[in-house]
Amino acid sequence: MSRLPRLVLVGQPHHVIIRGNNREPIFIADEDYQFYLDKLHDACVKHQCDLHAYVLMTNHVHLLITPYKEGGLAKLMQMVGRYYVQYFNNSYCRTGTLWEGRYKSTVVDSDNYALICYRYIELNPVRAGMVLHSADYPWSSYRFNALGEVNVNITEHPLYLSLAGTAELRMTQYRSLFEGHLSATYIESIRDATSKSWVLGNDLFKKKIEKQLRRSISPKPRGGDRKSAEYKSS
Repeated sequence: MSRLPRLVLVGQPHHVIIRGNNREPIFIADEDYQFYLDKLHDACVKHQCDLHAYVLMTNHVHLLITPYKEGGLAKLMQMVGRYYVQYFNNSYCRTGTLWEGRYKSTVVDSDNYALICYRYIELNPVRAGMVLHSADYPWSSYRFNALGEVNVNITEHPLYLSLAGTAELRMTQYRSLFEGHLSATYIESIRDATSKSWVLGNDLFKKKIEKQLRRSISPKPRGGDRKSAEYKSS
């Protein structure tokens, strides 16, 4: 059975993840992380995408990104991937693929899940036990979003901007979101939607997108044959 085309909506944020082949490292030295970020910035400009949040882990990458033209997200990922594989293979005298298949992505309900995805992404190093706080990890967007550190890669999402009227107050509000852990329910929802390319949002958002696209964008309810008398009477 042929797979459905990847679900991408222009003007809507997407949570994107790409892993190293066999979960092997894709970043080793600081220069590797910086090269990836430089190429990511170039690709965002060229293919009209806004990057709102990111984390570069040792063997995978998370992005929260909004494309503004058809095919922009796919072209961005292709461009970054091509440049980075060439760089990495040359740097470490290796050949062959670096990535574990295609990148995975999910369309994100801006109003209800954008800031949750910010937190999910920037808390990755904490959940992995690499640091005690997101501020301690240099290869994520947290230091920009929470502390105002200069970062040319980031364009603030409108929901982030709505946190407060000034940059200082926004950062204060944003830091407060990290005072508690992200719930297991949110973590599971984000992981499930991203790995299966479903939509991440509430029921109203999902129905709106499903009507717009005229295709299934979330798992069907379990419970047997919905046309059977037994199912209808249950």
